[in-house]
Amino acid sequence: MNRRGAVVWLALGLAILAPVVVAAQSPLLQWRDPAYVIAGFAGIVGLALLLVQPLLITGVLRGIDRHRAHIWTGMGLVVAVVVHVAGLWITSPPDVVDVLLFRSPTPFSVWGAVAMWAVFGAALLAGLRTRLSLRVWRLGHSVAVIVIVTGTVVHAWLVQGAMGTATKAALCVLVLGAAAWALRKRRVWRILRRSERHGGG
Repeated sequence: MNRRGAVVWLALGLAILAPVVVAAQSPLLQWRDPAYVIAGFAGIVGLALLLVQPLLITGVLRGIDRHRAHIWTGMGLVVAVVVHVAGLWITSPPDVVDVLLFRSPTPFSVWGAVAMWAVFGAALLAGLRTRLSLRVWRLGHSVAVIVIVTGTVVHAWLVQGAMGTATKAALCVLVLGAAAWALRKRRVWRILRRSERHGGG
């Protein structure tokens, strides 16, 4: 691995580690149940994986099999979401039911639920990859990514939790920027325009 690759890995590590360290030192977690704490850190891990994914698919992260790593990271994202929701369920089942049914009065819950279902949708698309045309799969996957990233970032920003404001803001901006750059590099919008010219098929 050259110096540039090492710098990229180091920067990624700092971007992910900083909010984790800040959250671990937050006084907001001192009296929380273990399930709630685990759920919170699973949410941070999920947000961090959304930064890793576009860096993998665009080849920015060197020294690994990026396609295989992209698949495993996607699976890790699904696990992080499940752990996040399960931990909150253990803490307060009625609140989680309200979120899943879009009955929660808190805006951050709605954004989180939308992002969650989009994550599951993207996982389903990944499972159906060999049964779909390349255009349909890429469009579906890209739309899911946009919903996941937008929903997760808004959800994380609105939650007044253990993540520090500065580190959370930095990670959210990096996630948005990396996702936008990856979508642009993969020419998703050109595929969309081409699909529209041919009547969507």
